Amino acid sequence: MPRFPGVDYLQFDSLLNEQELLVRQTARQFVDERVLPIIREAFNSGTFPRQLIPEMANLGFLGANLEGYGCAGMNNVEYGLIMQEIERGDSGLRSFVSVQGALVMYPIYTYGSEEQKQHWLPKLQSGEAVGCFGLTEPDFGSNPAAMRTTAEKHNGGWRLNGEKTWITNGSLSDIAIVWARTPEGIRGFLVEKGTPGYSTSDIHGKLSMRASVTSSLHFSDCVIPQENQLPCAKGLKAPLSCLSQARFGIGCGVLGAAMDCYETARSYTVARKQFDDKPLASHQLVQEKLAWMITEITKAQLLALQVAKLKDAGKVEAAHISMLKRNNVAIALECARLSRDLLGANGIMDEYPIMRHMCNLETVKTYEGTEHIHTLVIGERVTGIAAYR
Repeated sequence: MPRFPGVDYLQFDSLLNEQELLVRQTARQFVDERVLPIIREAFNSGTFPRQLIPEMANLGFLGANLEGYGCAGMNNVEYGLIMQEIERGDSGLRSFVSVQGALVMYPIYTYGSEEQKQHWLPKLQSGEAVGCFGLTEPDFGSNPAAMRTTAEKHNGGWRLNGEKTWITNGSLSDIAIVWARTPEGIRGFLVEKGTPGYSTSDIHGKLSMRASVTSSLHFSDCVIPQENQLPCAKGLKAPLSCLSQARFGIGCGVLGAAMDCYETARSYTVARKQFDDKPLASHQLVQEKLAWMITEITKAQLLALQVAKLKDAGKVEAAHISMLKRNNVAIALECARLSRDLLGANGIMDEYPIMRHMCNLETVKTYEGTEHIHTLVIGERVTGIAAYR
């Protein structure tokens, strides 16, 4: 019997080939055996399970859809299925994998020099090194074009000043991909841990993404050599292209959280007896909620699959990924809310994963582009009119 007997409503698995099913099963087994036994405590204690990094690296999860430099070279369907399974475990863990692959390895792979690729990509793929992506600033999230972090030419290199915040993996990282304003426009830089003038501080008091490290990055006359500039990253399109990679993983990943909430509620309402010793699932209002969830999950699966195939064919657009991220996060969050409702008081207990997923998804809805920004991206795509201001 499948791990989720009620989730494959339209025989979605029949659309996957043997290799894709094997990749998903590998990721599913990893989550069942290594993540689920520890994630509740990690979330409650606000601790990132760093011991899982080499295990995920050994399975090829880091930079999985990149080729060469030790990377697994998976297709984007396989990559999306990995993200789905890891987020079934926890959004914080999926965020680590997304940042490492899509926001650190991808910009080096796409915009870096061959020397940068040879030096960093094998280390990042193996988990020997951890990276982060510095774009968001205290005063600018949805409007990165207004960033205040600057980089000025200095003794044949660059001097950085400014601050980045809400940075996943920040204080864990050996290397930061930092975007700054220069006289030549926005450019990308590799800032290594321990560089004078570079420091990090963790953000505490989070009620969401607690099993994830979130930091601020500080640059005060931080001098880096010329060879640490990403030579092919010019203008805002470069960091935005990295965000598209991450948003694709998010749009696939949140399906795992939705599935976990749905299956928890389905199993609970079938087993729990109420009113004349009948299962909760025998009541119409309960079935309406379950029917809504499985319908939306099924539609979201098909959306994720099509976007992945477009991505593999080189035909995907940023606006396609915006629809994927916007839709799938919204339905995942609603699945969490409906599932919490169906479990009643038990829905708030950490014995069940629902409230943890719900809290995490509140953050996922906002980061890598808010729902409002993705709405406007779709609106521009269908009207030809930009309405961001």
